[in-house]
Amino acid sequence: MRLRSLAPVLAAALLLAACGTPSGTKKKAEPSKPADQAPAEFKVKFETSKGEFVVHVHRDWAPRGADRFYELVKSGFYDDSRFFRVIKEYVAQFGLAKDPKLSQLYAKSQIADDPVMKSNMKGRVSFAKAGPSSRTSQVFISLRNNRALDEQGFAPFGEVISGMESVEKLHYGYGDYGGIDQSRILAEGNQYLDRNFSRLDKLVKATIVEEGASSSSTPAKP
Repeated sequence: MRLRSLAPVLAAALLLAACGTPSGTKKKAEPSKPADQAPAEFKVKFETSKGEFVVHVHRDWAPRGADRFYELVKSGFYDDSRFFRVIKEYVAQFGLAKDPKLSQLYAKSQIADDPVMKSNMKGRVSFAKAGPSSRTSQVFISLRNNRALDEQGFAPFGEVISGMESVEKLHYGYGDYGGIDQSRILAEGNQYLDRNFSRLDKLVKATIVEEGASSSSTPAKP
């Protein structure tokens, strides 16, 4: 099957998708610690141009990733951003701010890796990265079971528990070969995307709607 044969290539592309800086330099920042420790569990509602979905975060799945995600959502980092990389039946990726100065700030604030405790199954949410201890602000939602990403070190920290149909409706026409240049998103933010890729879907707002949720509220699978 074509998708299966492309899995190693797509995994490598995802590994590299979070790299790049406006200046094009390859200097690696030292991993940093998120400002806030997240609750053991919390839920985030995402309002998008294709509808709403809710992500349930489990800190024990990936503590560093959960803490960074909590910090980003609380600060409004994701509000009015774009789903700039959607590959049908693979991943939906977001996490570069509308204001390029914010994205540049987090590009210099990388966090250390978490061990992979859960598999990248459909609906799971993980940080993108460009190598060891390089996670910043970009995350992706698996649109299928992506077990091959486990071996690449992508550690899920949560999963979509409602509204997955909204995620699956996100525009995927640009894919990986639509000309979107992540270094230009870092340099110009939404101005670059809205001017050149008007069909991208919008992440209107991300809001923490529940903290300290019971672990029994959603089944955890391998």
